[in-house]
Order: sequence, then C-alpha cells, then structure tokens
Amino acid sequence: MVADWHMLTTGYENTAALQSDIVEMVVDWLAAGIDPAKSVIFIQSHVKEHAELHLLFSMLVSKARLERIPTLKEQIRDLHLDEQTISYGHLGYSVLQAADILLYKGTHVPVGEDQVPHVELTRELARRFNFVYCTDRAPVFPEPEPQVTAFARLRGLDGKRMSKSLGNTILLSEDPAELEQKVKQAYTDPKKVRKDDPGRPEADENDGHPGCVVWEYHRKFNSGEAEAIAVKCRAGELGCVANKQHLSRVLNAALEPIRARRAKWEKDPDAVRDVLADGTKRARAVARATMEQVRSAMGLKSIVEP
Repeated sequence: MVADWHMLTTGYENTAALQSDIVEMVVDWLAAGIDPAKSVIFIQSHVKEHAELHLLFSMLVSKARLERIPTLKEQIRDLHLDEQTISYGHLGYSVLQAADILLYKGTHVPVGEDQVPHVELTRELARRFNFVYCTDRAPVFPEPEPQVTAFARLRGLDGKRMSKSLGNTILLSEDPAELEQKVKQAYTDPKKVRKDDPGRPEADENDGHPGCVVWEYHRKFNSGEAEAIAVKCRAGELGCVANKQHLSRVLNAALEPIRARRAKWEKDPDAVRDVLADGTKRARAVARATMEQVRSAMGLKSIVEP
C-alpha cells in the first residue's frame, strides 16, 4: 500500500512532488522484486474505505492511549515538534494504520521493531470492536501478529532511527558514487581514531556507544564476512575507512540487480500505472466487503436505497 495519507501527518505542506514520489516508490518496489500478481499494490487514498474505518476506530481509542505510542514520541523528538501542537491526524496515525491492516483482515504483519507497538494497538482495536459489536455474531476482525525478522530494526547511517526526513537513508535507487559518499559518513566507534586502535563493533552501554552502523550493515548484507570483520576491528587490524569502502562495494553489488530492473520499469510508466489501476480495483473489492460487515455489526446499514 502506498500510504499517501500517512505522508500528510508530517508533510501536509509539501505535496507538490507527491504524485512523482508515489511513482518512484512503486518503481522501487517492483525493482526490488515484488510481484503485483501476488502482492496487491495500490494507493491508500484511492480506497476511501480506509478513511471510513479509521473514523470508526477513532471512537474506540483514547487520546491518552495514542500518546503512549513510542514512535510518536520519537518523531516528536527527532523532528523537534511541539507535543502540544501536533495535529489530530499525526496523533491518530496509528489508528489509520490499524484500519490499513484490518480492512484486509491481515493476520500477520511484517514490521520493524519500532512498529510492534502499532500492531499491538491494532490488536486492541480489533478486540474492542469485536467485543462491543459482535457479541451475537462471528468476530469481524482477526487479531494480527507482528512478524519480526532477525534484523528487527536497521538503523540509519547516523545510528538513529532510519528516516528519510532525517537524511540518514540509502535509497534503492542510489547512484553508486552517491552511495559511497553516504557510507563515508556512517557512524562508527568514536574511540577508534586510528586503524590500529581497538574498535567496538557492538554497543557499549557504559558510555552510550550504540554500536557501529557499518558492522551492523555488514551483518545484514554481508553475513559471511561479518564476524571476521568484527574480529579484525577489535584487534586494531582494520581501519574504519577501509571497512566503509568494503561496505560500499557490498551494498552496490546488492543493489545492482535492483537498479537494472528499475531501469526497465522507468522506461514503461504506462505499465506502472496499469499495476496501480489493477491493484486499486482488487483492493477496493476487499475493502468494500469488509466495510459491509462493519456497518452491519454497528447498525449503520442504510435504510434507504443508495
């Protein structure tokens, strides 16, 4: 799902490039290997049932509960927002996420570690809805389970939460030279100043060192060499400059087939639009069926002909 409504929670004043950004992101997905025949690709705002279910769910959750969402607190901190003046939409974006999941009766949600609390809120809303409105009928919604991989959270290059708004990401479409420049800025052990200084790939809670991002990326994208790299780093046999150069080569090799597929999709924008049109049609069919059940359970079915 292209979450264009979610983008508005922090970027409502910057919509000029929204349509081109949508196409760019969908091209990224297709280049990464997502098969539209198996995975429905659609734009959130094109399926109005998301907004309707979001509105109905918003009646079932308190303001205090939403304020406890950890990622909301992180966004307020990282983007230097005023907690007292954030918009209603920003406060309630996790409720919209719940609607995104439950509208299609998702049972398993692949998420990063920071998104697990959002899935828990989704489970709470599903339980609350079923308890209030489905006492004499089958539950409308399942309680989805979060699916967290071995890399539950991949940090940004600066060691903070990865976010495009923080400028600490590597894009799937990154030019090889630009990728190399970005990796040069990646966070490493601040105590390892020279090559022969012993490094600390892992986090050190005693002095607040969150762990070397370069080694973390090696573990994710270069697992076969990661432990040997850590050994050399600890022994002062590997410098950060050489290590970053090696990581750049690893990442560029991983992205090369994606870049090749991306180039093909970029040459055929009509094919991208066809993917979105077909996905939107398929998503609407499921969303409409779910909302019929929701309205029936809540007593909101129309008593007049549409």
